[in-house]
Amino acid sequence: MKQRVLILGYGEMGHAMEHLLSAWHDVRIWNLGAVVKGSHTTLEDEVAEAQVILFCLPVNPHHEIAGRIAPHLAKDSLCLTIAKGLDESGQTAARIFGEVFGNRHHYGVVFGPMISEEIRSGRHAFADAVLSDTADFETIQSLFLGSTLICQQASDMHGRNWSVILKNVYAVMFGVSDELKLGNNMRGHLMVTAIAELSGIVQSFGGQARTPYSYAGLGDLLTTATSEDSHHHALGRQLVRGEWSNISGEGVHTLRMVEKYHLFEWRAYPLYSLAHDIVTAPETLRERVEDYLKMLRETVSCAI
Repeated sequence: MKQRVLILGYGEMGHAMEHLLSAWHDVRIWNLGAVVKGSHTTLEDEVAEAQVILFCLPVNPHHEIAGRIAPHLAKDSLCLTIAKGLDESGQTAARIFGEVFGNRHHYGVVFGPMISEEIRSGRHAFADAVLSDTADFETIQSLFLGSTLICQQASDMHGRNWSVILKNVYAVMFGVSDELKLGNNMRGHLMVTAIAELSGIVQSFGGQARTPYSYAGLGDLLTTATSEDSHHHALGRQLVRGEWSNISGEGVHTLRMVEKYHLFEWRAYPLYSLAHDIVTAPETLRERVEDYLKMLRETVSCAI
């Protein structure tokens, strides 16, 4: 069924979503305060006619834009976000949608390994869709039917949001390990430990232990952590090389927000703590990595 879709944001993912959907749906686009493609001149008028509103924006403007469009949303319309970060108050996109839309409007998150360049080249991508009303999955199925985005219905919206956010932090460590030439065995350790820590963190927010074993968790972590084109993997390599002039990215921002707002007890998670310390004080990187490895050598663990 053809739907009217309004894409908010026309960066890499906005272009990727246009590529995915334009052959099947009536796609409109709004970006940087102006309607790029549509039949109206204002955001509010486009929103009023849209069945699906897709936030391809960073998480920072989510609260402002969601609040702006809320009075104009059509009945039974669905707002979706793919934002994988925290805003300046330490809130996730899912939390923002919940606060702004509540029970008045339908919303959801779509998270997973979705590299924009691969989508635009016709390769497949994969995602979990978690919705405020599970009945809206019919809309999701119709939205992506025939496209190369394989989307599955999932639960634990906040747990998946945290999984997809924190994977950027752990991805930095894969770049560090690769630049230090610690080997593929170390990669295996990093993956197992990252997922275990993600599970603990997600549970601390009331989420499900298995949530990180998903497209939004393991799937996106594996993609980001092992891709040479990944910003966070490249950042880890840069830190080892002493290139410290531009330490930035969603993972870096996440580390700052978690510490600033005490969002969880991050010192309880050794690998997360290591990522925090080397991003915050990169001059200590080699010492901190060796301390971490020494701690592992001196720790006797029992796996079940």
